Amino acid sequence: MTNTAAPGSKIPAEYASEKLDVDSENLYTGSSELDPVAVGKLRRKIDWHLIPLIAVLYLCSFLDRVNIGNAKVAGISDDIHLTPSEYNWSLSIFFIGYVIFEIPSNILLKKMGPRKWICIIMVLWGGIMMAMAAVKTAAGLLAARFFLGLTESGLFPGSVYLISLWYTRGEQALRNGLFFSTATMAGAFGGVLAYGIAQMDGVAGLHGWQWIFILEGLPTVLLTIVVFFFLPDFPSTAPFLNAEEKDLAVRRLLIDAGPATETAFSWRQFRAVFVDWKVYMHMITYILNATPLYSLSLFLPSIVQGFKFNALTTQAMTAPAYVIACLFTIIFAFSSDRFRERGIHYAFPTFVGGIGYILLIVTKDSSTVARYVSLTITASGVFSSVPAMLSWFTTNIGGHTKRGVATAAIISFGNIGGAIGGQIYRAEDAAHGYTRGHTICAIMMFVSSFLIMVMKFLLIKENRRRDNLTPEEFAKEAAKEEPCDNHPGFRYFS
Repeated sequence: MTNTAAPGSKIPAEYASEKLDVDSENLYTGSSELDPVAVGKLRRKIDWHLIPLIAVLYLCSFLDRVNIGNAKVAGISDDIHLTPSEYNWSLSIFFIGYVIFEIPSNILLKKMGPRKWICIIMVLWGGIMMAMAAVKTAAGLLAARFFLGLTESGLFPGSVYLISLWYTRGEQALRNGLFFSTATMAGAFGGVLAYGIAQMDGVAGLHGWQWIFILEGLPTVLLTIVVFFFLPDFPSTAPFLNAEEKDLAVRRLLIDAGPATETAFSWRQFRAVFVDWKVYMHMITYILNATPLYSLSLFLPSIVQGFKFNALTTQAMTAPAYVIACLFTIIFAFSSDRFRERGIHYAFPTFVGGIGYILLIVTKDSSTVARYVSLTITASGVFSSVPAMLSWFTTNIGGHTKRGVATAAIISFGNIGGAIGGQIYRAEDAAHGYTRGHTICAIMMFVSSFLIMVMKFLLIKENRRRDNLTPEEFAKEAAKEEPCDNHPGFRYFS
């Protein structure tokens, strides 16, 4: 649903520039003024210049984040004498650093621009990844993983925020899905890559896990050159858009945003984040989904190894489940934008993921095929819930300060689930098919799916309330200072 707003709203600095001839007084007369052919051409142009690069960046990030699981299968625990508890903490400590620096990193990204800031953190996390090949003790591994999380923290929320500045609300789920689907491809590609790299064990006197860290960290550093020259910051500064295309990009984004176009940094909007019930609902469902997601990503090689494969075969057999999960992630992302719906596209795969965990428990003594099918169902549900999860709060939170702070706060809180996820699967549970870990994750997924549907119902109810406002009631609510998404002309995606 396209919103309307009073004329005279300021043009966001992220969208427009002084060089653009944008008539803000006549901006909100309706999307029908925009040439759909020109919009389609512009959207495809933006897609080709932005999404592939963000996707490759996130693939490198996620690969560097979770390859500790492949390193474990390749023997890092034995070579540096890690206890099971120390290994689990090496997983969790990454997210402690990640959560600490996530909001500051988003602030720096906005001040410096995505291109410069992402280049800096890429060099840092790629260098740390390669340096992890030199760790000799548990303490060294813990320190390296902490700083890896610290430096990687800016990419994911920054990418989600960047997409929200380039695309309309009805276009964001597919783009979030396309870039996040590389997380599943990182699992598939990482398993196959680890299979090949692990066979370099002994080359130059290094273990296979050391080569995994070196050869999977190197592309991140090299890719910095591509990012520096080709990653666009904002529509107003994109070198691949001409003046007419920049003007069109501004118009379509502001028409879509409707009344929620407040742009300057605002303490009022900052405070509004922390009194908005929707933010807390998103935080809760995010952490309930993120905990199983990260625990599955980190422990999937160990779970597959429990299917009685040897170390090298385990690395390769992690790939098929991820490939199928990637396919479903893209399908659900496309469908979410196609039907302009978020709640069901978030709740249904979440519920399926919960069913998958139940199947993993039930089939723990069954054939390898039955267990692997259960794992694939689990991965497909867990990963395909993410596009709607990410795009729901970015499309429903108006005002640049409010959306930026809320995005960082929700993702930061949700990523505490990564620290929790690192502790769910314990070595002593391996002999019993990790039943305890699967049970915890199943409960989280089922609770989350219920809360998602509650939130969908409440948003539908609020939209109906706004539809039935009298002109006097509408004017009274619209007169509030910086209402953002609380403006009565704003409609939530449900």
